[in-house]
Amino acid sequence: MAGPATSPARGRLITLEGGEGAGKSTQLRRLAGRLRETLRARGAGLVTTREPGGSPGAEEIRALLVTGETGRWSPVTEALLHSAARRDHLERTVWPALETGDWVLCDRFLDSTMAYQGYGLGLGRALVETVQRAALGDFRPDLTLILDIEVEKGLRRAVARHGGEDRYERMDIGFHQRLRDGFLDIARREPDRCAVVDADADPDTVQARVWDAVSGRLGLGPSDRAGDP
Repeated sequence: MAGPATSPARGRLITLEGGEGAGKSTQLRRLAGRLRETLRARGAGLVTTREPGGSPGAEEIRALLVTGETGRWSPVTEALLHSAARRDHLERTVWPALETGDWVLCDRFLDSTMAYQGYGLGLGRALVETVQRAALGDFRPDLTLILDIEVEKGLRRAVARHGGEDRYERMDIGFHQRLRDGFLDIARREPDRCAVVDADADPDTVQARVWDAVSGRLGLGPSDRAGDP
């Protein structure tokens, strides 16, 4: 299966990307609340999910990737594990939702593998693209929001969360700078798909910036942009 069937009723996939502490999870929850109301009026639903994870098998792989020592896996092994989790996630969660006309909002997707393993861990674009092609074929998100923030500020936010899944947060500052540069390079290469959102602001301001990008890029219309749900 190369992806969901193309039809007028096909749903849309929106992905949120960014480095550690960029605020993706917070903005995904806020965007989901507003988008769900908009879609309800159109007779469509919204599925929220995450990567790695989003399906039972992918969640098991997630536990292997986000915990343990920073050098637990080689970069190639990490890329393969992420792509295996992604394929299961697509087959069991994302593609079935899109085929029924629902929209999908995902916390991280293919660009995180490129940024983290391709740029951050130095695998390079060519190898990651080969692995991605095996897992996804030509399938891509309809819109990718890249939340951008200075590395030091993002890491301070991440540490303040006191979360248990912190393997990537504990990597050195050079890794995180390469990660940020990688996300910005991805956006430059695919401007039609990607929108960079300045995340160095209070959550309400960032939320407004996110909604402007989503409503403008996906044609939700002026009536959908006025006011919060």
